[in-house]
Amino acid sequence: MEKQKLNTTIIYVLSGVGFICCCIPIIGIIPAIIAFVMANSKHKEAMANPENYENPEAMKTAKIIALVVVLINALYLIWSIISIVTMGGWDAYMEETQRRMGEFGY
Repeated sequence: MEKQKLNTTIIYVLSGVGFICCCIPIIGIIPAIIAFVMANSKHKEAMANPENYENPEAMKTAKIIALVVVLINALYLIWSIISIVTMGGWDAYMEETQRRMGEFGY
């Protein structure tokens, strides 16, 4: 029986998109979570039957990268929420942001 290849490309692409969009709190975490869930399920499947897959360690690496991107996005989301709350709500946060942008000529 021929061994199956684990296709990690989609997981790397989703992790990359999640990392690039990490400064947009909700948008970045969505592809990162999808990548982690996909990698986790494929990794479990490969570890259950390692003789059927060519390189199960490749999926472990993809899973770790996806987890790191999820954690970066989660930390930025938490920091954003804390910033909004400590400044007194969304309106105060936007006023402060506009004031700071005005200082730089935007």
